[in-house]
Amino acid sequence: MPLPSYALGVMEASVYAPEVLARGLPSALPPAQPSEGRAEPTGLAAQAAPLLSLQGIGLSFGGVVALADIDLSVHPGEIRAIIGPNGAGKSSLINVISGVYRPDRGHVLLDGVGYAQVPTQRLAHLGVARTFQNLALFKGLSVLDNVASGLAYKVRSNFAGQVLGIGRSRGEQRDTLSRADQILQFLDLSPVRDRLVGTLPYGLQKRVELARALVAQPRLLLLDEPMAGMTASEKGEMAGFVRAARDRFATTVVLIEHDVGVVMGLSDRIAVLDYGRKIADATPDEVRNDQRVIDAYLGVASDNEDGAGI
Repeated sequence: MPLPSYALGVMEASVYAPEVLARGLPSALPPAQPSEGRAEPTGLAAQAAPLLSLQGIGLSFGGVVALADIDLSVHPGEIRAIIGPNGAGKSSLINVISGVYRPDRGHVLLDGVGYAQVPTQRLAHLGVARTFQNLALFKGLSVLDNVASGLAYKVRSNFAGQVLGIGRSRGEQRDTLSRADQILQFLDLSPVRDRLVGTLPYGLQKRVELARALVAQPRLLLLDEPMAGMTASEKGEMAGFVRAARDRFATTVVLIEHDVGVVMGLSDRIAVLDYGRKIADATPDEVRNDQRVIDAYLGVASDNEDGAGI
């Protein structure tokens, strides 16, 4: 009996791309309330301690400082953006959060519990999922199998059971495919369910990667440039899906994105990095008119005392 394609996806995820296993557990939080645009979180977020807290994070590669004394808090239900010019340290920061990099100093706290560097499989059980700046999909597998691989960390049946489709594997496969189909429907991917991912347009492939991260309904979702390379209309659609995922699954989102216009319309709060240091941390309106942010993006100082927006 041939090995089911879903099982093949699990094996490939486990052996060749362990980062794919970094998916989360269903959240027990109530639905998040939309931000009212104030500097401090409101509603549920104001009542709860930060879901994620970074304290004095420092990271260097040789003699090059990537991050310097970064403090950051992310409250439940927020869409929290991190922006900055190229080389500002954004990807380094998200790699610290996801355990890929171990900081030289400082602490990363998830629900008040600290960790420095953990295997991606362990992060999955902590309820953390992420997407990558460069697509990390299995181009030779279907859309459905790619999304189902986001639940690979939950598989408990042995290899023989998966091959023969017996015992616990039957229930696992049925549950996995059902949950994958629900996410495909949520992200309007059902029409391409059985297509090979490698045959899809780039914008749809980015959406498939989002689906794979969302399938386990993580409580913390890390998005590393989810809209890079997309057209304006595709960016608008993706922004809508990110917002809808936050509202439907009570998922807290940390977002890295170069398109400042998209970030301004999507985020509750924005942290701005420049040369590894945090130079601003406020609401979109406040960040838009912060002279330090304007100077960092323009590369020159401005004499406009009113602070032209970016």
